Amino acid sequence: MNVIDLSWWQLSLAAGLVLALAVCTHIARLQLGKSLIIAAVRTVIQLTLIGLVLDSLFAVGSLLWVSLLALAMLLFAGQQVASRQKYRLRGGWSFAVGTLSMLVSAFCITLLCLVVLIAPEPWYQPQYSIPLLGMLLGNTMTGVALSLDRLTESMQRSRDIIENRLMLGQPWQQACLEFRRDAMRAGLMPTINAMAAAGIVFLPGMMTGQILSGTSPTIAVKYQILILFAIASGTGFGTFIAVTLASRKLFDKRERLRTDRLIKSKSH
Repeated sequence: MNVIDLSWWQLSLAAGLVLALAVCTHIARLQLGKSLIIAAVRTVIQLTLIGLVLDSLFAVGSLLWVSLLALAMLLFAGQQVASRQKYRLRGGWSFAVGTLSMLVSAFCITLLCLVVLIAPEPWYQPQYSIPLLGMLLGNTMTGVALSLDRLTESMQRSRDIIENRLMLGQPWQQACLEFRRDAMRAGLMPTINAMAAAGIVFLPGMMTGQILSGTSPTIAVKYQILILFAIASGTGFGTFIAVTLASRKLFDKRERLRTDRLIKSKSH
């Protein structure tokens, strides 16, 4: 099956739909037009650049360059996690917690899939390693950002409740248990919803891409199931690690709640 290429004028027509939406939101005074246009421009620039990078990377196929790109993706994802929180930990701890949780979860599961489950030759083959890591890292980033945002905001808002529980003798884990639970739920819910609706409400992105490229739907389904399970595991372990580390950071050695370790982001 031949892949149908898209010309720039066809992409321009698609961009016109986004522009029309931005105009409508501006007329309705919803204050979303600027954000839409900026996001659209960033999409074009970022995807064009990564396309050029991947063309070069696929040609070279070096473990060193694959590792450098993976590191850059991780650091950018960590920065995005920190920037998406209304209240973040002082001193770069939000960046550190987010980056570490994604490193442990998304990277380990990507390695497991590459070395054991898919097993390309070599195992770091860019055709498999970069798209797989990108999907896991992107979804884990969203889950970690949502969970940390929910955790820090709820504990800042409900500090009186937590402090009362601590005075009644509850350990810090018990005093903030419901807030940790809500944070985990917030981080995992998009992934759970996506898994529940896959194949009925929508066709997931990887499966759609493979089918459009001519891959057998049966093979595409197998890959998509693998990816969804990997994403669920990566997001789940990532949010668990992030919530655990961040909640512990909000209590000192004497188990006192330290909301002074939070700072409100300038973007909120």
